[in-house]
Amino acid sequence: MKITLITVGKTDEDYLRKGINKFIDRLKHYIGFELIVIPDIKNSKNMSIAQQKEKEGLLILGNIKSGADVVLLDEKGKSLTSVELAKFIEKKTIISTRYLYFVIGGPYGFSSEVYKKAPNKLSLSKLTFSHQMIRLLFVEQLYRAFTIINNEPYHHK
Repeated sequence: MKITLITVGKTDEDYLRKGINKFIDRLKHYIGFELIVIPDIKNSKNMSIAQQKEKEGLLILGNIKSGADVVLLDEKGKSLTSVELAKFIEKKTIISTRYLYFVIGGPYGFSSEVYKKAPNKLSLSKLTFSHQMIRLLFVEQLYRAFTIINNEPYHHK
């Protein structure tokens, strides 16, 4: 299985980039992993929110392979514990999922077309975090999930 994280907009803060890269490097020990960064939409100030979401949605969907499983990181999604996330990923591995995509949208969320493509939605918290911080939190949780799956000491119960 290959896991891909799609995000909209670059990570501006150096400390976040360093943390993200640290966990991506660790993840590669367990699984094929790719981070796809969709550039911020140009001239977005001249667009409505709906137009921005639509444009971002087209770019997101254009990066997803046909037949892939897609999970949106969305405030309306299901909350899981770290152990439950590990079980979710392990199940995807067991059923021979080839491509698993997790998607972090832009500042206004996802277009209706993206929601149609992704039956699974995952919330990392009821709190609101910047999209840049969610990237770091998510790759850390993904790494944690693989250490749980492999019975390694990173996660303490």
